[in-house]
Formats: sequence, structure tokens, C-alpha cells
Amino acid sequence: QVQLVESGGGLVQAGGSLRLSCAASARSLSSYKMGWFRQAPGKEREFVAGIIWGGNIKDYEDTVKGRFTISRDNAKNTVYLQMNSLKPEDTAVYYCAADASSKVAINWGSTAYDYWGQGTQVTVSS
Repeated sequence: QVQLVESGGGLVQAGGSLRLSCAASARSLSSYKMGWFRQAPGKEREFVAGIIWGGNIKDYEDTVKGRFTISRDNAKNTVYLQMNSLKPEDTAVYYCAADASSKVAINWGSTAYDYWGQGTQVTVSS
């Protein structure tokens, strides 16, 4: 069992930055591919970014490319999402998730992920 805890959310003005963290307890994150998802009110949960075990392959949803950066520190059992140039449409609850599959591919579908954090709210004001 992997427990994931997100932190770093908050209220920020458009154009600002936030860094989200996802810390794992009880088990090493290095065995998992990791993803960040978000869910805005009234919308489905959507993929934001993903990273494989060693961090050398990453993938991003088109609207966040060039603004968001996913990274991981396996020694600290932590995954990060650096979010720059934030826009009001980035407002959502952000979740980190762990994917235990062994395929060298980043999954965009939420059903591929085995463990989820509780989420952290990000609100971007205009």
C-alpha cells in the first residue's frame, strides 16, 4: 500500500507560480511511475503530467507544456509539479497518483493508476 500526500496548493494571482509536492509514506516511490491530475468543478479528472521511474521520460498535457514541470526525487520519496505562468483555467484540485505497471509508457488515463492522494486545491485569480 502506498499513501500519497499532496501539499503546496493555494491561492495565487494569474501569472504567478506554485510548486506542488507529493510525498509517499510506507513504501518507496521509485517503483512507480507518477502522474499529476486535476479536476475542476463540474469537469472530469484530467491528466496534467507524468514521469517514469528514473525521471528521464516525462509527458505533459498540451495546455501546460512550457509552463509546468514535473520532477521527482526518489531519495526523498517525493514528486513535484512546478507550475509557472498560472492561468485562471488552471484552477482545480490537483492529485498525484502512482502507477505500478511495468510498461515504459506514461499513462494518461486515471484508471491506470493504483494509488491516489487526497488532492490539494489550486486557485488562480484573474
